[in-house]
Amino acid sequence: MSCCDQPGLMPVEAALERLLEQASAGAALEIESVELAEADGRVLAEPLISSLDLPPWANSAMDGYALAFADWQGTALQVSQRIQAGTAPTTLQPGTCARIFTGAPLPAGADTVEMQENVELAADGSVQFKHAMRLGQNVRGQGQETRVGDTVLPAGTQLGPIELGLAASLGAARLMVRRRVRVAVLSTGDELVEPGTPLAAGQIYNSNRRLLMSWLQRLGCEVIDGGILADDLELTRAALGALKGADLILSTGGVSVGEADFLGEALREEGELTLWKLAIKPGKPLTFGHFRGVPVLGLPGNPASTLVTFGLLARPYLLRRMGVENVAPLGFEVPAGFTWSKAGKRREYLRARMEHGRVVIYPNQSSGVLRSAAWADGLAEVLENTTLAEGDSVRFIPLSELLG
Repeated sequence: MSCCDQPGLMPVEAALERLLEQASAGAALEIESVELAEADGRVLAEPLISSLDLPPWANSAMDGYALAFADWQGTALQVSQRIQAGTAPTTLQPGTCARIFTGAPLPAGADTVEMQENVELAADGSVQFKHAMRLGQNVRGQGQETRVGDTVLPAGTQLGPIELGLAASLGAARLMVRRRVRVAVLSTGDELVEPGTPLAAGQIYNSNRRLLMSWLQRLGCEVIDGGILADDLELTRAALGALKGADLILSTGGVSVGEADFLGEALREEGELTLWKLAIKPGKPLTFGHFRGVPVLGLPGNPASTLVTFGLLARPYLLRRMGVENVAPLGFEVPAGFTWSKAGKRREYLRARMEHGRVVIYPNQSSGVLRSAAWADGLAEVLENTTLAEGDSVRFIPLSELLG
């Protein structure tokens, strides 16, 4: 008997492992050079190596007075120079101190800085230090952050505001990155129409297309709009074949068991089906395979199922395809603010949020209710064959970890 006592259902961990293997097996994306301003969300193809010490010289961490610690014997010191950030100091005269400001380089001969709040200025312009000092205090040493030749960011780092700021601090104007992953997005279903179009009987608006295209753009993907496919095998086959240049075809709907499983049928006929039905709720009818050599990931059509499976399975696949090594979202154990009395055979991901230090769940966990995710700020993971009482520990995955 398989996991969860449901023959044919693949455990979540096994499905994720297989997807990551497929992503790693793909040809490496081409490398390109981009300006720093265009690098947000991109993935480093080569490590960022420091070409300078940072800071490049010892500097003051405070507004105050720089001195040679050995010169101070408890008596006042004359101020021999004034040093502002962006200016080059002269060598400190023995037995004197220098007025210095935050970030300014220490003059040769100085090794200690006292903050201005701890000094008294005499009428003759000399400075009296009121408290005992420590050698090297308030000094940022040369190279304390990084040294020439250090690997500052490894290849495979996805670049965000902090990484770009770090690259800028090293003077990097361009970075070598992998090209963007090209993802074609298809929606399937005769019932779907785009927002702005009047609804006919039996029709609904296509929310998954907007959800996924926005999400993919946040991840740094190049999105190809494949539109809406009718529930027809020949149209599905033709649409898949017409998508040129895509690294992944991402589809929603048409993957459930039954007569309308046109995506799965097309993969079986002209490719291969690698994954089929997972031990996850919502999201059981997820499909992964290849159509004429192009990877195809079919997500369930219900909006909450689309959200959960994309966040937990498609997102890490895409990140690994980009070259990112660490693709696991941050999750942490928190007390449950709800009860879960029925042990399920599949792993469940409940739309939830934190309130007063406990995680609470949206009352309607239907896979068709996207409003539950707008209310939530994370997913509560309930393991297979598990019940929960209030106060029990449950893993919580913030949506912020999945959306970017």
